[in-house]
Amino acid sequence: MRHFLAAAILAAMTTAAHAQVSDDVVRIGVLTDLSSWGRDNSGPGSVEAAKMAVEEFGPTVLGKPIEIISADHQMKTDVGVQIVRGWFDNGKVDAVVDIPNSGIAIAVHNMVRERNKIALLSGPGASSLTDELCSPNTVHFTYDTYALSKVTASAVIAEGGKSWYFITADYAFGQQLEKDATRFINEMGGKVLGSVRHPTNTADFSSFALQAQSSKADVVAFANAGQDTDNSIKQSGEFGLVQGGQKLVGLLMFDTDVHAIGLNAAQGTYMTTASYWNMDEKTRAWSKKFYARTNVMPTMIQTGVYGSVLHYLKAIQAAGTDDPKAVMAKMRELPIEDTFVHGGKLREDGRVIRDMYLAKVKKPSESKEPWDYLDIIKTVKGEDAFRPVSESKCPLLKK
Repeated sequence: MRHFLAAAILAAMTTAAHAQVSDDVVRIGVLTDLSSWGRDNSGPGSVEAAKMAVEEFGPTVLGKPIEIISADHQMKTDVGVQIVRGWFDNGKVDAVVDIPNSGIAIAVHNMVRERNKIALLSGPGASSLTDELCSPNTVHFTYDTYALSKVTASAVIAEGGKSWYFITADYAFGQQLEKDATRFINEMGGKVLGSVRHPTNTADFSSFALQAQSSKADVVAFANAGQDTDNSIKQSGEFGLVQGGQKLVGLLMFDTDVHAIGLNAAQGTYMTTASYWNMDEKTRAWSKKFYARTNVMPTMIQTGVYGSVLHYLKAIQAAGTDDPKAVMAKMRELPIEDTFVHGGKLREDGRVIRDMYLAKVKKPSESKEPWDYLDIIKTVKGEDAFRPVSESKCPLLKK
């Protein structure tokens, strides 16, 4: 009898030890851009998307409250690192979410590994995050430079865009995007005629547009993001690149960019996205709720914040604890299902394998309602869009 009681007590103690939440709260920090050139495609919308994930999941997990906090990294690496260090040292934050800007994301990604926390990355694009820099503590949820380049370049070259010229943002994301795109262009028989680098948050793209025009490349590709994309495409239109027969390609574009540029200037531009608000009735319904809170339709970064937070909370519930190692194991085990992702899978290198969509910006005459901007031309399965295991430098895939 004593042996039975001892075993029962031990089992109860073990269950209690595992069904636990550190500090009696799950605290998620949304590190985003609230004041700079990435504000529209992430920013306040990312914070609202995280809150919507909590509302969908429920106010608690394992009987403990869920708290969303946020901060502005101002597109500055030192500011972002300082915020996250304070969150970990004093704020008892369990997971960091979003982080638009690959340079900041790489720095935080390294800190998360050292501190045994979790990074749920939706904003950054550098494919190195799940390649040579891979970590067991990071989830790269939405898109990366590999998938954007492969899906978009394949389509444009198939339509006859053989020669390319890049206007590239001079930081980690832009450089990686140009590098990845160049590889696929060369593999598919195309040719890169040249490129020009610009600092982020640039207002005047006239000299860059003129260089692209004088290259006489079939395709002018913009390896940048946010307001830089908006300004560079607008000004390229003003200099008559499209009228002169050159195709414009936004290697990273969002619905908010098309909205800012306008259909007249953006029509015909190819882009690749991980989500679109108007895919089906469920995406429309979710997006209309988001619109009521933000006055814009969601970008793929914002739907990725929603999806990554929701999957994280489901994993905590399934694991019975918020211990990072146990939660990451459950995130890899559970299929990813939300309003915008169906049958997604988290790979050992941190890459979420999910469908991507090739889109083309509509002509003004084709738009039937506000924010009706994109034609989805093709669905590309996740295993065809993202870097295959056979090409990876990540040691976590070599086990």
